[in-house]
Amino acid sequence: MSYKHFIPLTLTFLFILTGCNQKTEKKPGKKSGEKSTIQIPETKAISIDTVAFQKKLHALANGDTTGLWPNHLRSYPLAGHVLPYKRIVAFYGNLYSRKMGILGEYPPREMWERLNVEVKAWEKVDPSTPVQPAIHYIAAVAQGIPMKDGQYCKRMPACMIDSALAIAKMGNAIVFLDVQVALSNVRNEVPKLEKYLKMPQVHLGIDPEFSMKEGNIPGRKIGTMDESDINFCSEYLAKLVKENHLSPKILIVHRFTQGMVRNYKSIKLHPEVQIVMNMDGWGEPTLKYSTYKRYIYQEPVQFTGFKLFYKNDLRKAPHRMLTPPDLMKLKPQPIYIQYQ
Repeated sequence: MSYKHFIPLTLTFLFILTGCNQKTEKKPGKKSGEKSTIQIPETKAISIDTVAFQKKLHALANGDTTGLWPNHLRSYPLAGHVLPYKRIVAFYGNLYSRKMGILGEYPPREMWERLNVEVKAWEKVDPSTPVQPAIHYIAAVAQGIPMKDGQYCKRMPACMIDSALAIAKMGNAIVFLDVQVALSNVRNEVPKLEKYLKMPQVHLGIDPEFSMKEGNIPGRKIGTMDESDINFCSEYLAKLVKENHLSPKILIVHRFTQGMVRNYKSIKLHPEVQIVMNMDGWGEPTLKYSTYKRYIYQEPVQFTGFKLFYKNDLRKAPHRMLTPPDLMKLKPQPIYIQYQ
């Protein structure tokens, strides 16, 4: 049973920029469901302090003795990686809507004042882990009505993505471009963002909730992705990293039900990509803890994240958001924190 609040499927257009052309370039893609194979260039020698890396992973495991965590000592990243030495604290949303997250709810300067409050709270609770601020922008939004191509996926115009990058630059933040594929798929949608993903500060998020493989209208049923979808994204990012001599990319995968992510054991890890499974559900603290344990803790992939909702987490008793001290008690401790 879902307890996540579906985002508005009809955008509330609040034209923040004038003269923004919403036409998007159409590029030929593969047919829906057709699988792709990406050839990743050969990886050069990894040059990191593996002892320090292992020590940090054990610290994040927070005393877990089950053997599940730390899970990813089998994979070391290339030099220049963000995780686990920094904790990412992100504001999520879309600049066209006040209802899809805090990112679109306030003017940029006020948004940054609020984000800096959260950054300082995390720096205080865990001084050993510097905070990397982030802007998590929904670049492809699932819709309740079909677009011209029949895919129910509204792709944001370049000028709005550029605006998200400009807002991020105000606070030296990294950027996540999030994709809700609807009746399309990651093989068609992710390459549309390639010019941005080639930028060193830009990373990727994918949302299985709105991946409607059975042709359902988004918002009426929770969608799903399997290992082939996640592996495609990871391999695609790895190829960009190698070809463009970039530091490792980060891939955020949202999850709050069992069926949203299938075959997690077959998700492949690459030195060029760091994968975060992000607990994406809203509700009272007990429910959020339970979801984290069942779908994030018990099905380890690599790193973990946790989403906090300024409004929806207050809808049920005890009517409170979890705090940084609360989340630091988790096993493992989330290294990516998202506020909506």
